[in-house]
Amino acid sequence: MVERTEAGAELQRHLQQLGEQFAERLKQELPQLADKAQQLLLACTPAEQEQHLNSLRDQLHRLAGTAGTFGFARLGERARELELQAEQCLASLQQKQQGLHSFIDNLQQLTSQQYQAEPASNSPPAVPRNGRADREEQWIYILEDEACVGENMRLTLSNFGYHAEHFATIEALDAAIGQRLPDALIVDVNLEGTQQTGLTYAAALQRRLDAPLPLLVISTQDDFATHLEAVRVGATGFFTKPVDIPQLENRLERCFAQQQGEPYRVLIIDDDHELASRYSLVLRAANMLVEMSQDPADIFQRMREFNPEVVLLDVNMPGCTGPELAQIIRFNDDWLRVPIIYLSAETDIARQMNALMMAGDDFVTKPLSDNALVTTVFARAQRARLLSNALSRDSLTGLLKHADIKEQVAIELERARRSGNRASVVMLDIDHFKKVNDNYGHTAGDNVIRALANLLRQRLRRIDSLGRYGGEEFLAVLPDCSTAQAQRILDEIRERFAGLRFIAEGVEFTVTLSAGIACTDLDSSAGELLERADRALYAAKNGGRNQVRQAE
Repeated sequence: MVERTEAGAELQRHLQQLGEQFAERLKQELPQLADKAQQLLLACTPAEQEQHLNSLRDQLHRLAGTAGTFGFARLGERARELELQAEQCLASLQQKQQGLHSFIDNLQQLTSQQYQAEPASNSPPAVPRNGRADREEQWIYILEDEACVGENMRLTLSNFGYHAEHFATIEALDAAIGQRLPDALIVDVNLEGTQQTGLTYAAALQRRLDAPLPLLVISTQDDFATHLEAVRVGATGFFTKPVDIPQLENRLERCFAQQQGEPYRVLIIDDDHELASRYSLVLRAANMLVEMSQDPADIFQRMREFNPEVVLLDVNMPGCTGPELAQIIRFNDDWLRVPIIYLSAETDIARQMNALMMAGDDFVTKPLSDNALVTTVFARAQRARLLSNALSRDSLTGLLKHADIKEQVAIELERARRSGNRASVVMLDIDHFKKVNDNYGHTAGDNVIRALANLLRQRLRRIDSLGRYGGEEFLAVLPDCSTAQAQRILDEIRERFAGLRFIAEGVEFTVTLSAGIACTDLDSSAGELLERADRALYAAKNGGRNQVRQAE
């Protein structure tokens, strides 16, 4: 407990020191900008003007992204405005058709060469591998040449439970990647002292890896061209400086959740056993769970017991066609969200459309490659799961909704009674949350709620259930966890949450939480268990907040 308190204090000291260093830097940097402006004024030739404009633009670019992070919101906004002005001035100096002749030469070389078709690979495409038994510490590498910004990001992500490392140069990052691959990469677009941008390096890195890394991009440039370049190098997130780190962490969590989620469940109904077996093997090789059936009459049992996320139907089956079976599936409201993909050698567009109109979602013509099968099924399953989560989970946090998390309490209570093991139920509430909304706005309040949800996901196990109980209140169900163990876990989460730094309109602030714990027993009902946890939470609030109490 003492060590954690000291670690929290050490974090605050580091953050304060970084802020002071930036304030001292401004005392030197702002006069430098004035000197460069004077040099630009005295420049005689377009070449000299372009040189000075480039230098000014680069320095303003860095300042625009950094100032707001440390609370200098107006300075950051003004620097960004001046950066755009510098870009406009440069555009009027540079040749609009620069590089055109080189492009034409390359195009002529391309069209003059002879080509031969290469054998197509029929191996399934790389698909995220799912199903890790428990959360492991994820390694995050940060490429950011601004030491203050990079260290601030590293410290905050570490508080979320990641192993974050900050690198100021491409060379240092590349050396670290040579020793150990991270689980995700955060890259700033523009780096001082090198002709290579962060995106250029990321593109080259992704090409030489067996599987691409989750990539998040940060930049002061919020234009379409930069977004497009980020997409083309495989970025899964784009954040404009000053970066809202809780939002960035939320995107990281989504990336890892997709990679580590349960395998997608696919049901194949096809009277051709060999063909269905091949599809099954290909999909299983792509880490999906697959069941097969040759009898359409099995549909009710298969749907109830296997609960598929995608159904593959042969169109032409004896006794019951694919479209007829699809309509039977659609009779049940519980299965309306399950995508149905028809597999058929039918090439007549009118017949394909007729089958789709009857109940299907997609039509894949046989024969189809392994790549096409995996890609089609994976895309449909991914979308179906996202939709299902959107309907059953809280839209802001991604956690279970009120009714669903209450149901988990009852389920875990029954399991604990059968096994004889103890489980803990935890009620959490953000302290003085109304003041956050009043002082910083509801958007800032939403960021605080989302940050706590992400932190809970990071620090708890995969077997634990998490839900948003209402407003700023959360409920956690921890199987096989005593009250003492829950106390230790929740105290660590409480301290880490208190160490998170939030930014709203250039102002930094922190928030705390309180929690109450109740443990299962043979006599209490689910409702009584919740009441005991709620009373413990009330005691924590009454006792001064920012603490965890156990039910009496």
